Amino acid sequence: MSDRLTVFKTYKLYVGGKFPRSESGRVYEVTDSKGKWLANAPLSSRKDARDAVVAARKAFGGWSGATAYNRGQVLYRVAEMLEGRKDQFVREVADAEGISKSKAAVQVDAAIDRWVWYAGWTDKIAQVVGGANPVAGPFFNLSTPEPTGVVAVVAPQESSFLGLVSVIAPVIATGSTAVVIASEKSPLPALSLGEVLATSDVPGGVVNILTGKTAEIAAPLAAHQDVNAIDLTGAEAELARDLEIAAADNLKRVFRPQPVDWSADPGTHRLTACLETKTVWHPTGSLGASGSAY
Repeated sequence: MSDRLTVFKTYKLYVGGKFPRSESGRVYEVTDSKGKWLANAPLSSRKDARDAVVAARKAFGGWSGATAYNRGQVLYRVAEMLEGRKDQFVREVADAEGISKSKAAVQVDAAIDRWVWYAGWTDKIAQVVGGANPVAGPFFNLSTPEPTGVVAVVAPQESSFLGLVSVIAPVIATGSTAVVIASEKSPLPALSLGEVLATSDVPGGVVNILTGKTAEIAAPLAAHQDVNAIDLTGAEAELARDLEIAAADNLKRVFRPQPVDWSADPGTHRLTACLETKTVWHPTGSLGASGSAY
């Protein structure tokens, strides 16, 4: 019989491409559906939330300026890395959601496929929502989509991995950066996803993952002047209402929570929700007495 002691994993936040502990030093117990202790997760503070916004804003310029093709390659790389760690995620999702490993495997497979789905859309969504507009005058009128900026995401509480991937991937596929509040009850798959992102060519700060009490972390993000949008998918009705009121003070874009079947075709609505439209006017035809033309 071996007298070796098992080395338990210390889960940490994922902020700015690094794995810090909460600045508060606090943790909370994470248990499975039967109450069995699984691990301690960091209990994020308001300072952690502000640090995550700073990291996301710093990363936004480079990520939004990358080519759509390059962003697609990076998202596909995430799928590749997840494929290699599938057994770990099946185990974590099964523990987190109290389902069998066969059902967890279905969810993990769907999450990997979802990264591939959004990777394919990175260089196509502009053709779907942008284009040349007909105008009655000597002008070209062009509409082009641009990323929203820094997006705070309240991840789904029940779908700890497939739902999580489904709300992160469209944000970064379109060039925005994300500050994600993981499921309060089941945060471990999200923290492990941070380890995958760190080794998948995703630049530091593009995705930042916080864990802890959702209401405590979401409040400063909703009111933060440097957050451009907030996705309330995982917020309960009363919390969502309070966060929407806080977000209204700085005209933040709000995605309201709605019932979602995470296994269904995700469509493109989450991609378009993370885009702004820039319209450009350009003169055409003859101008001036000299007859100069474009």
